[in-house]
Amino acid sequence: VQLQASGGGSVQAGGSLRLSCAASGNILSMPALGWYRQAPGKQREWVATISRVGNIAYADSVNGRFTISRVNAKDTVYLQMNALKPEDTGVYFCNREPPNLPWGQGTQLTVSS
Repeated sequence: VQLQASGGGSVQAGGSLRLSCAASGNILSMPALGWYRQAPGKQREWVATISRVGNIAYADSVNGRFTISRVNAKDTVYLQMNALKPEDTGVYFCNREPPNLPWGQGTQLTVSS
């Protein structure tokens, strides 16, 4: 299964954006899926996870602002991002949780102040 993130763009602080992660196969074959991000000059960090049974977890930095969801029929996982901050800027990736698939190119999010 391959995962491809999309939906990034440039927004102003306080704005919203929704990212999509499309799987080439059945996402139910994976126990959990996660979103990750990498800011310029920093290491990749975990953002959110959703399990096959719907358990959800968020990094403290995004809790209350981001919402992860999945539509199994579309083999797609989403990340709704609200109240965006400049520090949310980075390349966003999706992967299994824990991540053990090759990292794709991700999708760029730029939040301007």
